[in-house]
Amino acid sequence: MESQSGITVQRALELPGLRAGLPEVVAGADRLNRTVRWVHAGEVPNIASLLKGGELLLTTGLGLGTRPAEQRAFVRRLADRGIAALVVELGPRFSRLPASIVDAARAAGLPLVQLHREVPFVAVTEEVHTEIVNGHYALLQQAEEVHRRATRALLDGGGVPQVLGILADFTANPVFLETPDGQLLYAASTGTGPVGADPLQVWEGMRGDRAARESPPTGALLVDVPGGGPETGAVRARLVLLAVAGPLATVHRMAAERAAGLLAVVLMQARQEEELAARGRGDFLTDLAEGRITPEDAPAQARVLGFRPGDTPLLPVVMRLAPELSPSGNWALLARAVLEELASVGVPVLLGVRPVEGRVPLLLGLRSEGERAAVADRVA
Repeated sequence: MESQSGITVQRALELPGLRAGLPEVVAGADRLNRTVRWVHAGEVPNIASLLKGGELLLTTGLGLGTRPAEQRAFVRRLADRGIAALVVELGPRFSRLPASIVDAARAAGLPLVQLHREVPFVAVTEEVHTEIVNGHYALLQQAEEVHRRATRALLDGGGVPQVLGILADFTANPVFLETPDGQLLYAASTGTGPVGADPLQVWEGMRGDRAARESPPTGALLVDVPGGGPETGAVRARLVLLAVAGPLATVHRMAAERAAGLLAVVLMQARQEEELAARGRGDFLTDLAEGRITPEDAPAQARVLGFRPGDTPLLPVVMRLAPELSPSGNWALLARAVLEELASVGVPVLLGVRPVEGRVPLLLGLRSEGERAAVADRVA
């Protein structure tokens, strides 16, 4: 099977160029799924210093040395460099690989292959490189298709949730958009399978606390969404892909990077992360009021959005914006003032916005039923 960032050693051995050499794997047969990033041919003793890792090294063995100690050191240096495999063509230098080389490769876990027939190294190099480039182009095509679908969704009036949903479907894993400091803005899942039911629970379990945000789970992908400031490299938000239903591959990062570019434009139009978060909370409160969220699911989703009032009574409130506030974005100033006022008296509040409808829905936590009128008056 092809690797997502090249081809495997196994695949390289199956191509006509190397297959014509009658390859025999004499060490590391269990590691032929390693990724071949590039092919290099050489005969110098210090060739390891010329490599970067991931290479399939072709040689006739002239640089391996004549003494067992030299040969073992040569193999160890290649293994330390992280090459994908060593392929030695038998002939004038070796009629069969000596035990010192084979044993060193086995000890280092380095795939070692001997070719029983002469092959033109240039043809092998060209063939493997063509396979790698074609594979990379295929990945680019897949990532570009995700970009096209997301672009169409935005042109059809969609927004962040639709882009995240397309990316989640492509990766078959939940996808999240966070603020730079790790606060959740949006969540999306594939809508099917065990991770499709509640991505918010996935986020809270794998990403919700500070430690999980500082040390992302194994296999997670984090892609910055640029913007948010005049300085170079400023980050407006962050895409987080969690490997729940299956591993995340290079093509998923490529697709996420393209989606991040689209999201940067969307977020720039939305002006600031607070608006995105407030819109998300507004969607939740509207869905809750209109019965699209069950009473059983509501507390967990509210906690993820930062609302933890306890078991005290709740007071729903809706502020209707004046026409001159809604389109201009000045609702943000009003909403911030309300939040500061309620926080000053210790009232837990979940505040969202629905700018198109000109509404700011709130859910407030009370200490007692007797506070309803007083708190409502304070909001007013």
